[in-house]
Amino acid sequence: MKVAIAGVGMTKFGELWDKSIFDLAEEASVKAIEDSGLDTKKIDAVFVANMLSSKLDGQDHLGAVVATLLGLSVSAVRIEGACASGGLAVHQAVAAILSGIYETVLVLGVEKMTDVSTCEITTALMGAGAEEERLAGLTFPGLYALMARAHMEEFGTTREQMAQVAVKNHFHASLNEHAHFPFEVSIEKVLGSPSISYPFTLFDSSPISDGAAAVVLTKKSVRKGVAIRASTVATDTIGLAKRKSLTEVAATKIAGEKALRQAGVSLSDIDVLEVHDCFTVAEIMAMEDLGFCEKGEGGQYVSSGQTKLGSKMPVNTSGGLKACGHPLAATGVKQIVEITNQLRGNALNRQVKGAKVGLAQNVGGTGATVVVHVLQV
Repeated sequence: MKVAIAGVGMTKFGELWDKSIFDLAEEASVKAIEDSGLDTKKIDAVFVANMLSSKLDGQDHLGAVVATLLGLSVSAVRIEGACASGGLAVHQAVAAILSGIYETVLVLGVEKMTDVSTCEITTALMGAGAEEERLAGLTFPGLYALMARAHMEEFGTTREQMAQVAVKNHFHASLNEHAHFPFEVSIEKVLGSPSISYPFTLFDSSPISDGAAAVVLTKKSVRKGVAIRASTVATDTIGLAKRKSLTEVAATKIAGEKALRQAGVSLSDIDVLEVHDCFTVAEIMAMEDLGFCEKGEGGQYVSSGQTKLGSKMPVNTSGGLKACGHPLAATGVKQIVEITNQLRGNALNRQVKGAKVGLAQNVGGTGATVVVHVLQV
């Protein structure tokens, strides 16, 4: 399969007090359309990824809202799959283009999260969890902490190894003007920051962010040459209690294997990765589940320096969710934007030299939904 990425665009991620969800949606969309060089009349459909606008902004019917902002009279829909909403929207657009229904699709991921209290956000986020988890008073920091504790006990993964993920991703974010936290941190800073849910501290956790990212996908040939060669989705149980293991995300393994087969590439062909590091342990498990290291070796793998810019397998060159920020539905689209810029050679001071193939892993909830894309120049 091959769907061309004609244009990409994104806003700054962060606490954007002076911008509404509508401002963010329009800014990212216009940037992507301008980057594509296409007339807006060439866009056949708009797919808008969003999780929380109904709860936080009181705005439903978001597809029509974005189409109105852009002056388009085309098919426009909203797609929701928790934190994997962005990846799912890209997946649905790819499927629609390959089916022949549409030729060119604008995909937008957008979220405005910082205008409400932490309590309201926490409650809203748990809509992506299982009913029994909500009734037990669990939150996503608590759920991922359970997974981290299981990984520590089964494999000896350490707090220091998890903290190194944050240190590395903050370094990458310090090179990214769009990042929520564009500054470096020390391992002492991570370990000494306030406890969130043991073993996590504040700097093990991705922030509440505002932001938007957009891509224009088409079956036409484009001048900048990056294409999506694989787009796969896998699911698992919505809650942790029914999982076979707490130390893996089975849907990542399934979607990752399918994506490599679909793209006709192997792990050794991958030059750059964007993975879903909502908490530091999630990046460790992603590297294991995608097959870049053996099960139980993820802590050592990511803390050894192999995933840092300039090393063997650069991971989350954008800063990841941890430091670039995590405006839920924008994240999966932002991953595509980052890898596209890497493969175009446009990533400036965080450029991976000679990058030709990239992979993105976007996770919903604790792994009930996983989307994997492979991009190639």
